[in-house]
Amino acid sequence: MANEKATFPMAEAKKIVEDLFEPSAVTYWADFLFNAGLGWTAFYFTVQAANFSPAQFIFGAISVFCLYRAVIFIHELTHLKKDTFSVFRTVWNLVCGYPFMVPSFTYMGVHIDHHKQKMYGTKEDGEYLPFVLLGRFRIILFFLTMLVVPIVFTLRFLLTPISYLIPHLHKLLWEYLSSLSINPDWKRPAPAERDGKWWRLQEFITFAYAAAFVFALWKGIFPIKVFFVWYAVATLILLTNGLRTVAATHCYRNPADHILEFSEQFLDSVTIPGNPVTTGLWAPVGLRYHAVHHLFPGMPYHHLGEAHRRLMKELPANSVYHLSLRKNLWDGLSQLWKETTAAQAVKISKTVENISKPS
Repeated sequence: MANEKATFPMAEAKKIVEDLFEPSAVTYWADFLFNAGLGWTAFYFTVQAANFSPAQFIFGAISVFCLYRAVIFIHELTHLKKDTFSVFRTVWNLVCGYPFMVPSFTYMGVHIDHHKQKMYGTKEDGEYLPFVLLGRFRIILFFLTMLVVPIVFTLRFLLTPISYLIPHLHKLLWEYLSSLSINPDWKRPAPAERDGKWWRLQEFITFAYAAAFVFALWKGIFPIKVFFVWYAVATLILLTNGLRTVAATHCYRNPADHILEFSEQFLDSVTIPGNPVTTGLWAPVGLRYHAVHHLFPGMPYHHLGEAHRRLMKELPANSVYHLSLRKNLWDGLSQLWKETTAAQAVKISKTVENISKPS
């Protein structure tokens, strides 16, 4: 990795983007409120529309993409400076976090650990799974899991009051069902300062939302159709984010026992600039610039595009920065699939070779 490190002038890169680290409260509020408002309005009309009608599909699509953008602000909440944007955090939870059973504590400590150099890509990183080494079946299983997550998380939060009386149950819920992670074998560490000081309150309010929703369905206050639309929207948000995760986040090549150097972590990250309209639908709020984000985790999403353009223009043509780029969603997906196929072929070849050796 020596040459790659030499061709990536980090000090120069920081100087190029040094004026892009101040978040704009106006941008955050306007973007979030517009998409959350339009998303929930479209949700209402999706419920009101005739089943499987063109209107229902149109309103449903608007609801999915707008609410997806609003929900994904959870990523920004994690990186905003501590004790800032307090009202924004509260409103986000009330409008998106609690209704979709993903209060902000489900991502706080998890994502912070993902950015720690000694944890990234290891078994301590809940946001990393070496798909390339595990095989194509794990990629398929990852997407199949999305179909049950909304129901599982709803049940998890409905169990909250009972878990207060049964500490072992609460420990299990915390370790395995309180995180937006992709590694099913990862256990969330015991609550700490990095998880935020309001996680218990958030947990209980999410229970209250889930219980009120179930009660409203049971009493007929909400027609059962509301549940099916909610489930469909939540699942499609998860599936869309899943596509983004495997195509435009990381290369997922690292075995869990290897700690990556900084330049290696960057090369394991992906940026897909693409078309701002189409790419922004499946990788919203700056997430199409994921490699840039790993260079500068504290940079707000609305400056990542400008940072990318400056780095492309001002860094040397032979810079390692260019190696993080993918053309589009399909390029990212096919690259992962090809590498996974190649890795499996090597594994099978070695297995056959070992079997054929004389004992």
